Amino acid sequence: MTQSLTDRPALLRNRRRALADPALFLHQEAMAEIKDRLLMVNKSFTDVSVISGFPKIWRSEYPDATHLSDEDTLDLKSESQDLIIHAMALHWAADPVGQLIQARRALRPDGLFLGVFLGGGTLNELRTSLAQAESDLTGGLSPRVLPMAEIRDLGGLLQRADFALPVADVVPLTATYETPIKLLHDLRQMGEANAMAARPRHFTRRAILLHAMQIYTQTFQTSDGRIPATFELMVLTGWAPSPDQQQPLRPGSAAQRLAQALGTSETTVKD
Repeated sequence: MTQSLTDRPALLRNRRRALADPALFLHQEAMAEIKDRLLMVNKSFTDVSVISGFPKIWRSEYPDATHLSDEDTLDLKSESQDLIIHAMALHWAADPVGQLIQARRALRPDGLFLGVFLGGGTLNELRTSLAQAESDLTGGLSPRVLPMAEIRDLGGLLQRADFALPVADVVPLTATYETPIKLLHDLRQMGEANAMAARPRHFTRRAILLHAMQIYTQTFQTSDGRIPATFELMVLTGWAPSPDQQQPLRPGSAAQRLAQALGTSETTVKD
């Protein structure tokens, strides 16, 4: 039996703890992205479901939607929705493809899926600093920052889940902090602290943490004395197939060359 990447009880504890003093600015950014993309869709939606680990903040934007927890088995009936938003939780899913397949089955024909979650470049500075510090002091590495999907893999996930017109793109964000410790506090208040099943079950040694913070500051500190933290919002867009849906053209069927449309000269590439 394959071990799950995520320790679900630990994840839920982290989220409950975050609610005491939340720092959910990434959810606000994610909501803005979803809102912008929906404005570009010439379609109204009547049956909307939002899947999230923090339903309260998403309910403020979508008060009439059905709000669901990101359980392994989603509480969705077949072909019951015309819009499903998977909100900032897919990076913790034990089976991301399974989540997409369940969402696809719950959509009516020509229904829309929008997923937003953290991607592979997230916290690369922290990841690098912790790995270097632990390697320096112990000669080994422990899983401390969740591995996340890369943009090149995501279109394939949508296709495996049988979505039509799949699109995957990334929105890079950078937050800055006075110190790396402030970033760690924010991660705790986001509910994004380490909840991996394979994580060390003891507190990180003080020497490792201090060394990691020193590496972080020396390597990444900006000219204004602050330290950056990179976050990547991955956005997935897919439609439930429908007979009257717009279809991509067959390769080679274009009636006009791209160079002609752009008013430029075409350069022939040698074989």
